[in-house]
Amino acid sequence: MELDRSDNAHTVKRRLSIALNVSTEESSLTFGDMVLKNDLSAVRNDSPLLLTRNHLHRSSSTPCLSPTGKDIQQKDKSALIEVLGHSESFSKMKHLVKDSVKAIKNGIDPLPVHGGLGGAYYFRNTRGESVAIVKPTDEEPFAPNNPKGFVGKALGQPGLKRSVRVGETGIREVAAYLLDHDHFACVPPTALVKITHSVFNVNDGVNGGVKAHNSKKPVISKIASFQQFIQHDFDASDHGSSSFPVSAVHRIGILDIRILNTDRHGGNLLVKKFDDGVGRFGQVELIPIDHGLCLPETLEDPYFEWIHWPQSSIPFSEDEIEYIAKLDPVEDCLMLKRELPMIRVACLRVLHLCTIFLKEAVNFGLCLAEIGEMMSREFRAGEEEPSELEVVCMEARRAIVEREVVSPRADVAGDSEFQFDIDCEEVDHHFAAKMTADEYMSRPVYQFGIGNGMGRSMLSKLDESIEEEEEESGGEEGEGKEERGILPSAPMKFPSISMLSASLKDTKLSDKSQKYPKFSGDKPENGYLMNSSSGHRSASEQLPSSASFVKLADMPDEEWGVFLDKVQELLCPAFEKRKSVTIGQRQRLGTSCQF
Repeated sequence: MELDRSDNAHTVKRRLSIALNVSTEESSLTFGDMVLKNDLSAVRNDSPLLLTRNHLHRSSSTPCLSPTGKDIQQKDKSALIEVLGHSESFSKMKHLVKDSVKAIKNGIDPLPVHGGLGGAYYFRNTRGESVAIVKPTDEEPFAPNNPKGFVGKALGQPGLKRSVRVGETGIREVAAYLLDHDHFACVPPTALVKITHSVFNVNDGVNGGVKAHNSKKPVISKIASFQQFIQHDFDASDHGSSSFPVSAVHRIGILDIRILNTDRHGGNLLVKKFDDGVGRFGQVELIPIDHGLCLPETLEDPYFEWIHWPQSSIPFSEDEIEYIAKLDPVEDCLMLKRELPMIRVACLRVLHLCTIFLKEAVNFGLCLAEIGEMMSREFRAGEEEPSELEVVCMEARRAIVEREVVSPRADVAGDSEFQFDIDCEEVDHHFAAKMTADEYMSRPVYQFGIGNGMGRSMLSKLDESIEEEEEESGGEEGEGKEERGILPSAPMKFPSISMLSASLKDTKLSDKSQKYPKFSGDKPENGYLMNSSSGHRSASEQLPSSASFVKLADMPDEEWGVFLDKVQELLCPAFEKRKSVTIGQRQRLGTSCQF
């Protein structure tokens, strides 16, 4: 378990309660002979902690030992699949778990998914049909037990995107499902589970497995995301978007905006056809999957493929406006903290900010495409510029800094949440001070897919240097090495950019809508997980990088509240500017466009 500076004994026990599915209300957490009441400053890396029930006496001379994998396996009397968490939303998973367990006991083993960069498995029912797809947290790209060679990082280190850590994409899959209130966007039921089977991968040198009876592979218990498998006909990358219902595009877009999805492409939108009653398949349903790269820890450059579809330019319906009006970001954050206590504060703040932005934008009358454009970055002369939302946030932070200069307060830096080198550079306030939100948004607005507007650059001018993290690990060369580049000095400075802060978008500058490259043989027999964030690119491809212009997690709670108020104050002028420059530029939808 990785600990943050903001953690205390209570939060650690809550995490253990979820992971082990046991009550920790009447228990003590000890480190050596020290009972941890609140402060965890004495705990060092790889330190063993002991969780004991209060009515059990523990001698002060008893050593605190870490149990071996064999000890754990012998004492583990839990079911083959256990759902972690107690939300009513997970009740839908019970029959899937029951079917999967019954099939395993009848000798029908899960099937590995061969496509993608991460480990994933189809769990089946007694008829041999896939009912769930399982992704263990320690088999993600770069994780210790990745079965496809993409290893080299510890759990909790920056992964494919620097703002999404290794081992934490499964949490985000569950969060997306929990945030899809009333099944509005049709995210398949998803839960975190503790699951035991010999099919899982354990790489050489990684402990914890126990040899199964009459089997060469060890029986492993793992934490994984467990998502219902959805039978479908194809994905959106194999089908033109003209037949997609406007409501389906809007509902998925609303979810993507709230969770700042950095990887919404056609490959993770499943398409299911319906008979129109006269023998023709005229209607389709869209099912969004693969949300492991949502809720980043900083404001990232999102990727919304639907932004290019004409459906996203159609105004929201009354039902959609009513749904958005009822969204409560504070309650959503409290719910996620309750159901997923391991989720980071930085992720919750991104959710809070993006939900406020969505609600205010809809109240102002913006359509889905306009909202998505304001959240997306542009490239100018090979340099990545902050999105309009990021500029508003930078202006809000500048205003807070100016206020603090006038009325200084006590230093609270020591209380801020510790970040694991994800946001290793501060945004240069010199840049924010010189360029206000109004000045930035008065520049020409480029439409998607036109010239160099809103495209991707390979950032070939970057000066590359090796991260300290890789130096500590021996400076290994190969896949997964983290590099960062510093933009050449200029009047307007930008923070350094990590080559592993990866958006899985195309890298072409002129065409953001272009399809993803596919490597041969990566589409499994069921067509699931094709082009997913867990396995979309080959190892040899250089992942494009993304800067972090705005940090959210370093603000104390009091400052965070002031920041949100200031953002809301600045949004209206930003919306007015967006509306004024887009009137007359957006292509009108003629009467021949039917959805």
